[in-house]
Amino acid sequence: MERIETTILRNLVYNEEYSRKVIPFIQPDYFDQRTERVIFQEVVHFIVKYGSAITTEALKIELENRTDLTESEIKEVREISDSLHDAPVDKQWLEDTTEKWCRDRAIYLALMESITIADGNNEKKNRDAIPSILSDALAVSFDNHIGHDYLNDYEARYESYHRKEDRIPFDLDYFNKITKGGLPNKTLNIALAGTGVGKSLFMCHMASACLLNGRNVLYVTMEMAEEKIAERIDANLLNVNIQDLTDLPKTTFENKVTKLSKKTQGTLIIKEYPTASAHSGHFKALLNELSLKKSFKPDIIFIDYLNICASSRYKSNLSVNSYSYIKAIAEELRGLAVEANVPIVSATQTTRSGYGSSDVELTDTSESFGLPATADLMFALISNEELEQAGRIMVKQLKNRYNDLTTFRKFTVGIDRSKMKLYNVQEESSVDNLIDQDDPTETFDDISDRQKRINKFNSFII
Repeated sequence: MERIETTILRNLVYNEEYSRKVIPFIQPDYFDQRTERVIFQEVVHFIVKYGSAITTEALKIELENRTDLTESEIKEVREISDSLHDAPVDKQWLEDTTEKWCRDRAIYLALMESITIADGNNEKKNRDAIPSILSDALAVSFDNHIGHDYLNDYEARYESYHRKEDRIPFDLDYFNKITKGGLPNKTLNIALAGTGVGKSLFMCHMASACLLNGRNVLYVTMEMAEEKIAERIDANLLNVNIQDLTDLPKTTFENKVTKLSKKTQGTLIIKEYPTASAHSGHFKALLNELSLKKSFKPDIIFIDYLNICASSRYKSNLSVNSYSYIKAIAEELRGLAVEANVPIVSATQTTRSGYGSSDVELTDTSESFGLPATADLMFALISNEELEQAGRIMVKQLKNRYNDLTTFRKFTVGIDRSKMKLYNVQEESSVDNLIDQDDPTETFDDISDRQKRINKFNSFII
């Protein structure tokens, strides 16, 4: 099997596009064999001096002209240069593999240097330099973008305003309006609600709608069993009262599922993890396994729900404050959304004060201000007796990076809890009439204190 170092050197010679992209990020020290470092240096020197990729003939001549090599090293560089030949390779795989190799080598060298510093064997650096050394190594990335030139890049900017972004649409009109057509990839979207209001119902409904729309859906549950989530989705997609599912004859159930499968090209995978046991690392491993075993790549991921995920940064038994812990989980999930190039939809609980509130605010987010600071879209699901009697649930926007937050700040959607469905309804009157008004007995001090909480919270929001 060819070593990755040989693959890199071979493509530096034969693939000019690849060499120009990766050379700025490769350090000679990344090669642990001196002969490989010598070859790399000659390749780079030639490109810098002549503006083109080196040929194998030119490489051999330049190596022969070196006076700093021993006889054994001369023999070795000849063998390596002779082994370099043009061979087809997947471009994206090559770039990804090279990037990983660079990062792994940078981290290894940083750790070795840090150990030397810690042992007091580095005369130029003290221990204060270690965090920076490790941070630089972890940050190694093939990012060639150096920023947007406002005056010169106006054409690209204008085109971006009119480019149709790939989004996952809702089957609910108002949600499409507030998101400009659906959820973009690489985003984290959060529903905020009290226990029993409808967090899981919302996600099950949306997962069902995405499946019907031909999308591949991954639903991760840590609160309910896989079968219970599937039961809710059955009620939604088969249009059957959830209580009546057990009374359906097997042939009827089978026929309904068969008809459903003919309506969509999508796939729905439901995966259960024990509560608080799984983090973004487990989800990445699941994605890799699904890709290998079932050739399945999700278009959207649902995680039910965020607060009972684990963090890959912190151990659950460590004394970490809730702000740091929940914010870490949110950041890790958003990082997963970016890496997998999908939108992630999750949920969170309201605080105790927000549980019975008819007008939820961002300050009612349970456990951490850090969660709304990380989310791209956050909205509250609100219910009360009047709404339930009307067969509706209130939606209130809390944070929106896709659109003007004040547009359709509040709206209602129909809800059928027996069939785990949401549906469009006409707004016959102001939605404010369907929620309780502020308590007229609330004192000025109460209002002032609430405003202070809101102002304090806003300082955390990006």
